[in-house]
Amino acid sequence: MSYFQAAKAHFIASHQNPINQALHHLTNALAIAAIVYLFLDWRITLLCLVLTQVFALGGHAVFEKNEPAFVKYPGITILVAMSWSFERWFGLRQVLAYFSRTTDIEKSS
Repeated sequence: MSYFQAAKAHFIASHQNPINQALHHLTNALAIAAIVYLFLDWRITLLCLVLTQVFALGGHAVFEKNEPAFVKYPGITILVAMSWSFERWFGLRQVLAYFSRTTDIEKSS
């Protein structure tokens, strides 16, 4: 298992509460908005970044009652979180599973 896969497994395991999951999807959307607003208004970027931390840390403190994933996997957690959200938002998990099954069938033939 790669470092990224291990970090993702840990991330998923520490985000089981549906409200915390929704808060983290919101924080990922805010992080994307922060990047966009960086070129328009730095104050909105700053507000988005502060809100990402409030929602993410609040979700862990109130709903999960565990420590955030970045404590164990600093640095890569933002990539893992974005990957997790994009899979959920756009159904990428199903697409990847389909192609994985297709290549497994081809290999066994």
